Amino acid sequence: DPSGTFVQLRLGLAQTTCRKRAPQRHCRVLESRRKPICLACYKFDTSEVPKVLDKYQNCGPSHHLAAKEIRQRDEAECRAVEEAGKGGDTPYLPGMFAFSRGLPA
Repeated sequence: DPSGTFVQLRLGLAQTTCRKRAPQRHCRVLESRRKPICLACYKFDTSEVPKVLDKYQNCGPSHHLAAKEIRQRDEAECRAVEEAGKGGDTPYLPGMFAFSRGLPA
C-alpha cells in the first residue's frame, strides 16, 4: 500500500500459575479463568524511520454479553486505522506545526 504498512494483531491472553516476580518457562494455564482477546491495529508510514499514523488497541473479555457488538466496533476501528494516510489527506501529527507570537508593530 503506497500510504503505509497496516498491521493487525489478535492475541488471546490466559492466566497462568506463574508468579510475576519469579517467572518460569513452563507455566500451567488456569482453565477456569477468563481469557480476554486483545486486538491491536497499527498503520505506519513509508519513511526510513516509520512513524505511527494511527492505532487502535482493545483488550475485551471474551465472556462479555455484547461480544458481537465489541467485535463489530473493533473491525470498524481497524478499518479506519487501515485507511489512515490515504486519499491525499496528510494527517496532523503532534509537533508538525509550530507557532510563534509576533512582536507588536
